[in-house]
Amino acid sequence: MPTHLTRRWGETIANPKSQDLTLALGELAKHDVEHPDCWLSSHDGWSISIFESGLVVFENIETGEGPWHMRAVPNPEALKLWQLLQENDLKSLRTKPWAKGYGKT
Repeated sequence: MPTHLTRRWGETIANPKSQDLTLALGELAKHDVEHPDCWLSSHDGWSISIFESGLVVFENIETGEGPWHMRAVPNPEALKLWQLLQENDLKSLRTKPWAKGYGKT
């Protein structure tokens, strides 16, 4: 499924490779109040945003499904979430321990 990665400072990459995702997550190690997150989105509106705080938000920005969130997600787990979205494995994504709402950054 086509996806787009938006890196922390605005660079967008179509159909990112695992290395692109890993580099984007690495950018979150540096504190930046104005640019606290990066996200992966699918052509059908699903999006997973990952924040420097470890907050992860999952939602469909077209249909309004969600949002759901998890806190203190380590980068290896965040990478797996993005990979599930790339594989369009919404069933597996929905089984994760999401809480309702956006949470707090």
